[in-house]
Amino acid sequence: MHTDQPQNIAPEALPEVITRFLNSHRADDTATALSAFHPDATVTDDGKTHRGAPTIETWLTHSASEYTYTIELTRAQRIDTDRYVATHHLEGNFPGGVVDLHYRFTLSDGLIEGLRIEP
Repeated sequence: MHTDQPQNIAPEALPEVITRFLNSHRADDTATALSAFHPDATVTDDGKTHRGAPTIETWLTHSASEYTYTIELTRAQRIDTDRYVATHHLEGNFPGGVVDLHYRFTLSDGLIEGLRIEP
């Protein structure tokens, strides 16, 4: 039976490629973060879609430097074998100062094919 109902999982149960991206992005390690993506992947963040490795690399470089904030992984969910959600709590000097963001991952062939970040 196929269901789109998310199942809560322990954060350490997220696939390695998601953990690699999250940890390297948090550490401002752009090369390692980029290695988690398919060359033709898409990232949608703040209403803008970034398509392909060069554009995602630019997004990675700028998204980490725009604001100062703390980030904490507060929840992980599995939707199916290729779709996961990692919820992060952020506090910082961005508009509003506090937000919970849902990182919605779609995987393919062991890499991130799509990432949508939204409240």
